[in-house]
Amino acid sequence: MDYKKAGIIIVAASIVVTLAAVVLSGKGNSDSKIQASTGSGKVAVINLSGTIASTQDASLFGSASSSSLTMADLERAEKDRSLKAVVLRIDSPGGSASASQELYDQVLRLKKSGKTVVASFGDMAASGGYFVGAAADKIVAVPSTVTGSIGVISTVPNLEELYKMIGYKERVFKSGPHKDMLSPSRPLTTEEEEIMQELIDETYDQFVIAVANGRGLPQEKVRQLADGRIYTGSQAKEIGLVDELGGKREAIELATKLAGIKGEPEVVEYRRVPGLVDILRGVQTISQKYALPLPPAYTTIKY
Repeated sequence: MDYKKAGIIIVAASIVVTLAAVVLSGKGNSDSKIQASTGSGKVAVINLSGTIASTQDASLFGSASSSSLTMADLERAEKDRSLKAVVLRIDSPGGSASASQELYDQVLRLKKSGKTVVASFGDMAASGGYFVGAAADKIVAVPSTVTGSIGVISTVPNLEELYKMIGYKERVFKSGPHKDMLSPSRPLTTEEEEIMQELIDETYDQFVIAVANGRGLPQEKVRQLADGRIYTGSQAKEIGLVDELGGKREAIELATKLAGIKGEPEVVEYRRVPGLVDILRGVQTISQKYALPLPPAYTTIKY
């Protein structure tokens, strides 16, 4: 076998696939509105699924994150004067605190534009997923939905011993004593632990205030519920975190009623049109599934 020739063919094929992915990536991120029914008023269904993130996938074939696409859908719905209501279908365990806050604020802007917004919880709407849903006028959850998990978490990896084991060393030049406080090459000092906890506490307060404002609950009651625990949809309804039990159909019916739509509404669902990039990302996901699990060498603040 001519290995050199085979290698050249593989490299050439990789380049062709990469160029095709770049050309078609826009098509993979496009959206279509799929009409489910017609009536006197229009209700849009927008989906938020997966981990909430504000950045694009860093991979070669990466495209915008699911939450970035949801943000674009919400912004488009805000400008659509033909819409009377929006059902935000959430199936997310949470994620980035800042990305969750951006989505929350966009839901508020959507409401300010005159649209009724009903959050519909699927399998999971926890932490940041609940945070976003709390901005809606009403929340509908399936009895078995996993929700709640109101709280903030951040991990600071310490790979010092691993670095010693593999012989990795680094020289650090910094402008201040805490500039490298999140470096995985050394442990946090006591003062730095206090700094991190202050950040977590402040972000937690923002979460509590957002839920209290969105749900019309006293902050003290929210704090009692917000110890990080999860609730079923049924439990969440009993304690005031959810308004009604039901699925997507019930959420559309509630949105129709709150928006004052007479008769059957016209329902349009914003969905992505799968493209080549989505197929390539699927391959990447499979490869990542069987990769050696290692702790992240960076720190984020998450809902």
